[in-house]
Amino acid sequence: SLYTKDGARIDILLNAATRRGPDGTVNGVIGVGQDITKIRHITAEHKRVADDLSALIENANAPIFGVDTDGKVTEWNRKAAELVGYGKDETLGKDLVQDFIQPEDRISVSQVLQKALSGVETSNFELPLFSKTGKRSTVLLNATTRRDAKGEIIGVVGVGQDISQLNQVMAESRRVA
Repeated sequence: SLYTKDGARIDILLNAATRRGPDGTVNGVIGVGQDITKIRHITAEHKRVADDLSALIENANAPIFGVDTDGKVTEWNRKAAELVGYGKDETLGKDLVQDFIQPEDRISVSQVLQKALSGVETSNFELPLFSKTGKRSTVLLNATTRRDAKGEIIGVVGVGQDISQLNQVMAESRRVA
């Protein structure tokens, strides 16, 4: 870092090379610097925004997961972990459909993921989930295509709402009616 006359700090990227005389002895240094202050500020702001988004996803009151183009889990928030009993460390890198979806539901869930991977989003899909202990939950899922900075599809983000209790109440009201 350098400081201006008025005391403002400037971040400098410095490249230096030795200068040698005809006999090969070092007789100086040549330095070239570039002001990277703005780049550092922009990078810090991007990191802050990314950290804020990560915290939002992690602490959302809805199950949120992400998978890559191979169907491997890349995101798994706290609410998803609470719902099924598998922590993030148990899910990351695993195949969502093969490892966490019951055999009878794998085709329909795979179709939703494949549609999202082709750029077609799905809303209000009833995703059946089973916890570690075997308890069934139903999540109303929105599956959205995830893209990188170049616009290339890199996976799917699923955001859901646990509708298990709602389904129970509706079934009970049909029984009573």
